[in-house]
Parts: sequence; structure tokens; C-alpha cells
Amino acid sequence: MSLLRATDIRFGYSPERPILDQVSLSLTPGETVGLVGESGSGKTTLLRLLLGLQRPQAGSIAFEGSPLDPANRAFMRHFRRQVQVVFQDPYSSLDPRQKISAIVAEPLRALKVKGDHARLVTEALAAVGLDPDAARRFPHQFSGGQRQRIAIARAIAPKPRLLLADEAVSALDLTTRTRIVDLLARLSLDMALLFVSHDIGVVAALCRRIVILEKGRIVETGETSAVLANPRHPYTQLLLASVPRLSLKEPPP
Repeated sequence: MSLLRATDIRFGYSPERPILDQVSLSLTPGETVGLVGESGSGKTTLLRLLLGLQRPQAGSIAFEGSPLDPANRAFMRHFRRQVQVVFQDPYSSLDPRQKISAIVAEPLRALKVKGDHARLVTEALAAVGLDPDAARRFPHQFSGGQRQRIAIARAIAPKPRLLLADEAVSALDLTTRTRIVDLLARLSLDMALLFVSHDIGVVAALCRRIVILEKGRIVETGETSAVLANPRHPYTQLLLASVPRLSLKEPPP
């Protein structure tokens, strides 16, 4: 069974110019999928629909086989715990007034997760390579890469089954980007990952399957290695031609 499935999604603010048109996407438990497209291709809109923040005008979205229904509060509480998100900007995504302990514990409180929250925060920080002392500090005391690790710790604290990463490394320098990609690769061994990016090279290093989105339509999809070795759609070929060859490598097994 698919963990998360979108079927024939259509969404737009004008009937004549849909942002997404006939988009279908699925993730199975433990799978890593990269969603690639340029700015304006509809990636962020699709992510908002998958998170239940907006409703599609046509088509359906299901989680664990059940329709994603924002009006069903009990189901959405379960969904929010099982599906977490990491955003692009590690600076604006963390509340500068709160200590890291409160930031990482935020989904635990909001979702009423049972158990020792302090222990879960420590475990989440350790999972992203941060010392327990980090919990007592504030966001401004960390670098951009460390802040993104904190944002990831917050997302994995409830132990979700699926992590959605929205351009999670694009605001970072190359060295830090590589470290965060390696971290996400390690964490994805315990959960499914949908990695949304305009950078096909990063997706090649991280994801086993790739989905190419152009102007609101999926134009190519398949195993990452197969698509990159033999891109069939001109848009995929264009994206691939813009990537330095040295940045392309096999995703983790």
C-alpha cells in the first residue's frame, strides 16, 4: 500500500491557467523520492496540497489509504504526527525567542505526543549530530547548517513515517549542503522522504526515484539512475545539462 498518494491532481486560481494539471504521485514506506522542477513549476503548490494546507480542485490525496480530509480532526492529528516537513530557510523557520529545547519540542506539544519530551528532544538532537547542550541555546548562536539540523530535529522528534523537505539545502553553502544531504540520506533509512528541489544534482545524490515537474505537469518519472542515464523528455535533458558532472553520484542503497 502507498503511504501517500496523489491521483490526477488539478489546482489553480484560474480555470484557464492551472498551476497543477493531472498530477499523480505516490510514496511507499521507506522510499526516497525527489520532486524536481524550476521555480514556478508547481512544486511548492503540490507540497501544500500533500500537507493538507489546501485542497485540490480535482483529483484526490490519500494517506495510508484514507482520504486526506482537513475537516476530519482526528485523522489530521494522526496525519500531522506521521508527516513532518522541513522548510528552505533555516533562519526564518526557527523562532529566535525560543530555546532550541522548546523549538524541537514544539510538534510534541502540539500533537500531544505521549512520553518524556525532554528525552525525545535529546534523541532528535543526537540523531542530527548535535550535543545535548544545544537544547539550552538560542537559534542565533548557531550557523546556517546547524540551524537546518535543528529544523530537521524538530521534524523527526515525533518519529514520523514521512518527511517532506522543501528546498531544504538550497540556502546553504556547498560544503554544508553536502553534509545535510548526507544527514537526510541516513535519516531516510527509517522513514520515507519526499525531497523537493530545483537541483537535479542533489536529488541524484539522495533519492532512488525521481519525478520531473514542468509547468504543473509530470513529464518524466522513474528510477533516478535510469532517468539520468537516459533522459527522454527535453525538459529533463535541459535540467541535466545544467548540472556539473562531478555533482552527480549514486544515491545511498
